[in-house]
Formats: sequence, C-alpha cells, structure tokens
Amino acid sequence: MNFIVIAGTEALFADLGHFSTLAVQIAFTSIVFPCLLLQYMGQAAYLMHHQEDVKEAFYRSIPDLAYWPVFVIATMAAVIASQATISATFTIIKQAVSLGCFPRVKVLHTSKDISGQIYIPEINWILMVLCIIVTIGFNNTTQIGNAYGTAVIGVMLVTTLLMALIMLVVWRSNWLLVLLFTSVFLSIELVYFSSVLFKVNQGGWAPLVIAAVFLIIMSVWHYGTVKRYEFELESKVSMAWILGLGPSLGLVRVPGIGLLYTELVNGVPHIFSHLITHLPAIHSIVVFVCLKYLPVNTVPQEERFLVKRIGPKDFHMFRCVARYGYKDLHKKDDDFEKMLLDKLSAFIRYESLMESISDSEDYSLPEEYQQATTLDTENGNQMSLHAISTESSQNSIVSERSPQQPVRHVRFSVPNTGTVGNSGTVDGEIQFLNDCRDSGVVHIMGNTIVRARRDSGMIKKIVVDYIYAFLRRICREKSVILNVPHESLLNVGQVFYV
Repeated sequence: MNFIVIAGTEALFADLGHFSTLAVQIAFTSIVFPCLLLQYMGQAAYLMHHQEDVKEAFYRSIPDLAYWPVFVIATMAAVIASQATISATFTIIKQAVSLGCFPRVKVLHTSKDISGQIYIPEINWILMVLCIIVTIGFNNTTQIGNAYGTAVIGVMLVTTLLMALIMLVVWRSNWLLVLLFTSVFLSIELVYFSSVLFKVNQGGWAPLVIAAVFLIIMSVWHYGTVKRYEFELESKVSMAWILGLGPSLGLVRVPGIGLLYTELVNGVPHIFSHLITHLPAIHSIVVFVCLKYLPVNTVPQEERFLVKRIGPKDFHMFRCVARYGYKDLHKKDDDFEKMLLDKLSAFIRYESLMESISDSEDYSLPEEYQQATTLDTENGNQMSLHAISTESSQNSIVSERSPQQPVRHVRFSVPNTGTVGNSGTVDGEIQFLNDCRDSGVVHIMGNTIVRARRDSGMIKKIVVDYIYAFLRRICREKSVILNVPHESLLNVGQVFYV
C-alpha cells in the first residue's frame, strides 16, 4: 500500500507539465490528502476488529450498500492514475527526443493553451502492448505486484541520485547538505530495495528487462547521433574554398531561396560542397538553417532566430540558428518560412544601419557582430564591407591595420549581370530577397547514412549497421517533423564510416 501512495504522489507531480502548481496543491490538500487519510483510518479501525481480513482490507471494510459505488469509483481512480503515468511517459519521451537521446516520434499537442498536454501515438501503442503482455504473461497478481514494486523502488533510487547530482552541479549546494539528503533518503530506499531483490525471480525481472531494452535503444541512438554530428563538424568546408569559387560559387545562381538544414552552428557543412559538386546550379540566396533544442521550457518568439551573414554581400549566403525549447512546437512550414525571411530582412536593415553609423562616426560593432574588410573595386576606389557572421575569422575577409603592416586588400570581380541581385543599397537587397521569395523556397536536407568500417569489431557492426540503421528506418523523418512539403524538399545523400 505504501508503494501505491508513493507512486500516486509521483504521478501527481508528473501532472505539473499539464496543470499549474497551484492547481495541483489545491487538489492534493483539499481532496486527495483528506480522502487518503480517512480511507486509511477506516481500514485501520476495521482491521482492529477483523484481523483475518488483512489481505483484502479495502473491499472488506466497505458496507454492503456502498460496495458497488465504491467499486466503480476505485476503478475510475485506477484509470485516472494510469492516465497520469501515461502522460508522464509522453512528457519524458518528448524531452528525450528534443535532447537527441531517443528516436524521433510523432508528438501531437492536444491543447492550444497548455503546451505540456501532448500525445505520442507510437508510445501509446507500445504501452498498450506491454500491458497486455505483462497481464497475460504473469500467472497471478502477486507477480505483477512484485514487478510493480521493483519498478517503483528503481524510480525512487534514480530520483534520489539525480537529485543529489542536481544539488551539486546545478544548485551548487553545500556538500554536507547533499550528503545529509542522500544519506536520509538512501537509508530508507535501500531497505525497500533489499526486500525486492528477493522477488526478482518472481516477476521483478520484468521492469528490469524493459528498462534494459530502452537503455540500449537510447544509448545506440545517442551514439549514432553524436557520431553524425562529429562527422559534420570535422568535415565542414573552409571559407577560403567558398571564397575561391567567387560570388556565383562556380555555378548558375537560379532564382529562389535554398534553406539548407544542418546541425552545425558555425562553418559551412560538408553536405553543401557535396551538393554543389554534383549539381550545376544553386539558388540565388542560400540560408544555412540550424535547429537547436535548448534545455529550457520555451524560447521567446523575439529571441528564436539568430541571423548572420556568411562571406561578402554579393555571395548572398546567410546562417540562421532557430532555437526551440523542449516544449515549443515547430509551426507549419509557411509560418516558419515567413518568420525566418522576415528576420532576414530585419537583419539586412540592421546591418546597413550599423554600416552607416560606422562610416559616419567611426563606430564599430561588437566582435561577434562585425568583421570589417577593405575591398578594392575595379576602378580602384575602396569600399567598406562588414561581414556579419557567427564564424571565426576564417569565415569573413578581415583587414587588419597595424603600425608595422600595411592595409591588406582583397579583390573581388563584380559580375556585370544582375544574376546575384543588386546589393548596393539596402532597398536593393531587400527587393532582391522578396523577388527570390516569390520565385520559391526549397528545403535542402542531408540524408547521412552511418556505416561501421570493415575493420570494426562485431559488436560495433551490430550496433551501427543493424540496430542504429533499424532505428533510423522506423523513426519519423526530419522533413515530416518540420512539416516540409514534399514538393519543396530536396534530399542530398551521403555515406560516412565510423
């Protein structure tokens, strides 16, 4: 019975993602706690006179006239409690997906006002199948109770250990306080844990097996995700190579905007060089889009997009980092495009404003926003170029002036045609952006396949070539999660070996 109280309390706090703290406090203090207190006091009074009914004290203590109404209420309470646990599972899975620790699944928000109310169909079906297997597989309720007790004690131990870690790392509490907290709770929980150890072979093995399976899935997925990111990080294209191609990138710049999705927050991804190597054309404006889910609840709308310029202006290349919290919902494709391009227009105006201030008042932006260069045009006149970028100094053309060194000039050949747009004025570049928007927006996504090297061990081949590949096939595609329409999607495939 104590397990039921503890588990019910945990489910109650799991509802904090769906209701406010005040609502949970009022419900617990005014309804839940008084009802629990009266019910346990009633059972204790009944057992004082009927000790032989200790195994079924709850139903035996109910008067005959109230038996069936109480039975219906108890059944409804069990359904509500299970629903709270299911909702908590949905919340944990969504946060794990946002942090890259679980395969991508479909997340449906069931409320427009409360972001924590979600539904995950795949997890709901998995829970249903597991419940049926456990119910049919065990011979009696005793084994189910043993499995339940093992799961609850495991949750209690993990919660205590993680809480101690948070107190040390996040809250930076005094280590004596952390030691006192851990000692008090572990001394109680280890007593319960020692009792369930004797019941592992009597049904307690079930939650351990299920937990091991999910641990393997999460570990393999996280391993593959990290390896893919490391590959992109190590094989990113140098800015010197991009600049060597010229403003047209050595290709035909066709009207339109290309949104190239990448995991990198700086540098040009390898998938871009792979794309322009195999295709003879690229869009007039290229935006490298990086979606990042931060370990916070939500990111304000005005702080969601960070836009920077890559290279000189006539390259028309930008980077946009779209930041989301684990409770934020990626809007429909049209809304995302509109917000991104509006932010891009605002950035162009802001950049022009800062350039005019710099030219008139010798004002310089902070280092993270400005890297200046002096360019020579074909007629010999000098012009100032501010390359706004999140990159290091390699991602912009930088001119350094010192007493020992003369000014270094970099020459660019300005195309005579207007294929890359008129960026001489801010209005011209804004008009060029709007024209490209009217021509169409294409979403470019990399489809990187991970394979184990031939000289890898058997375990690594099984993990990478079979388990991770299987999880990649059954999980939802990124284009589906981002609501990218198929007619505007371009997949670029590549293979790398780990």
